[in-house]
Amino acid sequence: MDNVYIYTRVSTELQSDNFSLPAQRQTIKHYATLMGYKIIREYCDNGKSGKNAINRPQFMQMMEDIEKGKDKIKYVLVFKLSRFGRNAADTLNYLQFMQDYGVNLISITDSINSSIATGKVMISVLSAMAELERENILEQTMAG
Repeated sequence: MDNVYIYTRVSTELQSDNFSLPAQRQTIKHYATLMGYKIIREYCDNGKSGKNAINRPQFMQMMEDIEKGKDKIKYVLVFKLSRFGRNAADTLNYLQFMQDYGVNLISITDSINSSIATGKVMISVLSAMAELERENILEQTMAG
């Protein structure tokens, strides 16, 4: 049984996302049960933008715990890649950071597993799309 972390996040952009924290948790926990994963710890950033990871305290704590090898986890499970981050460079940097410690990312609704060769390529593409979506939301908000 592989040990995993769960990471959930909502932001001020939640109105357009409709991914509530309870819905994210429920989907992730169901997936973990189906896959036989043991959830060791949950990290949640409520009301935090995905633009910059440094401003998400729970995300940064999770990265610190991974670096320390605290729970010997194999995966971080997220509901959707945009919950992990909306900045392509940040997303890829933190993914590489995790992989340097033997931890991979699984995005459940995107059906992506970074431990599989095509998974990292898909993460690159979807990260760029999430960043573009964030920029579009900002433009629309500014336009009123």
